[in-house]
Amino acid sequence: MKTKQINLKLPLNLFESAQKYVQDFGFRNIQELASESIREKIFDKKIYDEKFSEEEVEMIDKLISLSIKKGDIVSEEELNKTLLG
Repeated sequence: MKTKQINLKLPLNLFESAQKYVQDFGFRNIQELASESIREKIFDKKIYDEKFSEEEVEMIDKLISLSIKKGDIVSEEELNKTLLG
């Protein structure tokens, strides 16, 4: 596997916390912690967050209502059929 070296600057308090985390949880060094953290963020957390803000829910409701009024979507049942396959 090819690797690429990077230079990472951290605020002092984050660096010190990372050092403590390394010691407490058995990482060899901060580099290993950083690599594992990036790996988790990129590969393990590819889960869609289905939480919407109140504003987003209102916008979605308006879009659905306008689409039904314009005839783009005939009914809520048709929308569910289209979205849920």
